[in-house]
Amino acid sequence: MLKKLFKRLRGSSSKRNKLSARLIPESEHGINPRDISSGSIRVIDQLQKAGYQAFLVGGGVRDLMLGLHPKDFDVATSATPEQIKQVIRSARIIGRRFRLVHVPSGRETVEVATFRAHHNVDDDQDQHAAQTDASGIITRDNLWGSIEQDAERRDFTVNALYYDPTTRLVHDFCSGAEDLKAHRLRLIGIPEHRYREDPVRILRAIRFSAKLDFCLDDATTVPLRTVAPMLAQISPHRLSDEVHKLLGCGHAQRVMQLLQEYDLLGLLFPHVHFNDAAWSLIMATAQNTDQRIAQGKSINPAFFLAALLWRSVVDRQHQLQDHGVALIPSWQQAGQHVLQQQMHRTALTKYVVQTIREIWDLQPRLQHPDPRHIATLSVQPRFRAGFDFLVLREACEEDTGGMGAWWDRYQEADPGLQAEMIRDVVVPKPAAKNRRRPRKRKSPQSVSATRHD
Repeated sequence: MLKKLFKRLRGSSSKRNKLSARLIPESEHGINPRDISSGSIRVIDQLQKAGYQAFLVGGGVRDLMLGLHPKDFDVATSATPEQIKQVIRSARIIGRRFRLVHVPSGRETVEVATFRAHHNVDDDQDQHAAQTDASGIITRDNLWGSIEQDAERRDFTVNALYYDPTTRLVHDFCSGAEDLKAHRLRLIGIPEHRYREDPVRILRAIRFSAKLDFCLDDATTVPLRTVAPMLAQISPHRLSDEVHKLLGCGHAQRVMQLLQEYDLLGLLFPHVHFNDAAWSLIMATAQNTDQRIAQGKSINPAFFLAALLWRSVVDRQHQLQDHGVALIPSWQQAGQHVLQQQMHRTALTKYVVQTIREIWDLQPRLQHPDPRHIATLSVQPRFRAGFDFLVLREACEEDTGGMGAWWDRYQEADPGLQAEMIRDVVVPKPAAKNRRRPRKRKSPQSVSATRHD
């Protein structure tokens, strides 16, 4: 019944009058074509010369109008994927749920999408082109339409802006330019229905709000908590992609605050207890990540995930050690347990899992180093990541025995001072075990001699 209701609502919207675009001239939108990638301009020019509509669309247009410098430029066109491939021989069709075309252009890959139409249950549409599940989530979205329908199908008004490099006009179908000026993020259509179509839009709303420093429109915010549990129905791989975008958008501190404000952290990380100690480390890691991005440095999502899941590992390790598991094995078993639990919600690649495990496994070794292994420990590939993690924990007032500061001095010291520091390291001795000595069996000769005596 829910499925039919959502399709009826979408069907009724498709019967409305067509949207009319407001044409915004260059003097008003301020986009300079020289700020657009040459590959995108070339693709649009080829499609237009072949008789198709083609525009720059989405975040690239939005960011250019805000005076930002976007890295990616997406193209929307009236040409179908097969028609695009006929025009551009190097084009490659990808995807099933949402078919796209990738066009290589030097080091750049231009993503091209065909205009989408509404899903209408009243039409005999091809189920291989458009499909939803029983709860209304769109599972296949390859129903082609007009630019007006495509604008209505986009998520936020500020992402429904179409720029034509030939005429240098921006086509605004949903008052996106007004929302840009007001620094407002607003969903197109009825927010609850749009969230139910694709619950990932909840996370996109959080990311765009944090990245652009936009306020969420009241209508966009109200149904957010109600629909949020539907995120559990999204595939772990797709959720993983969105989580990486959230953590690496350059505004992770604000992202984490919004996720907490709207009770979304527990949905993404259901086995984590976000107490004060956990929150302190998470926010310190978010600040560190944002600073690195602002400085143009690379980031590793695995480091942030290691911080997010750290308190769960600590709690599990304590449980294992209380049951008699030794120090190092208890850390290893705890890490494996926590990662397996998290992978039920967000997929983790082998590389990410390995990196997280290595960062965690280094913590007890850095806190309680064996003097014989200090020199080799400091040249391990993941030493720097493990050391940075230890320092962050120490800055958040975790008890590390001051070893973060010790390792910092050690790395700066000359070889002679390093040798002296290693000699001064105090390693706790393992508790002595009471072992019963095996009884010596007497030889038969000695036994008989004893009897005669």
